[in-house]
Amino acid sequence: MILRLLDRLEETLIASLMAAATLVIFVAVVHRYISGIPVIQDFVLSWDFSWAQELCIYMFVWMAKFGAAYGVRTGIHVGVDVVINRMPPALHWKFVLIGLGAGALFTGTVGSLGASFVYHIAQTEQVSADLEMPMWIVYLAVPLGSYLMCFRFLQVAAGFLRTGELPHHDHAHVDGIDPVEAAKEGGPA
Repeated sequence: MILRLLDRLEETLIASLMAAATLVIFVAVVHRYISGIPVIQDFVLSWDFSWAQELCIYMFVWMAKFGAAYGVRTGIHVGVDVVINRMPPALHWKFVLIGLGAGALFTGTVGSLGASFVYHIAQTEQVSADLEMPMWIVYLAVPLGSYLMCFRFLQVAAGFLRTGELPHHDHAHVDGIDPVEAAKEGGPA
């Protein structure tokens, strides 16, 4: 139950950040182009969108940190496993666990260093240039995303120990599309 809630929260956060960043960029670009129209120029130039680029950068950083954790959970995170997949099963099993453990150790370390950095920067009054948002909020993506990714590495390792299976992303599968119905309608199966 709690894991499903965390999964849904993770997916909702990523999708919301992606949608919001797309909307902000779209509005800023439209604003830039319609500000050259003489009839509405004075009215449109009164709107200030100088903060849009900075906000989008911060949203993409948050999206990337949580997206990496999502990638570990679903098996779409990049990994080079050509050599490991050719190993005998007993050796393969050990190297997979070593890799997952190394991922958990690395992301846990980055999360801890990031938490320390966020704590120290929160003691200052540093704010972002355009949004004037406290920088500790911006940098909070590092420990939160890294700790979530560490948890996901440990979750995958526990699942691998139980079942011997790693998460695998099927590139042919699209959520919400039934392959049988798509084939009936003449679409890709």
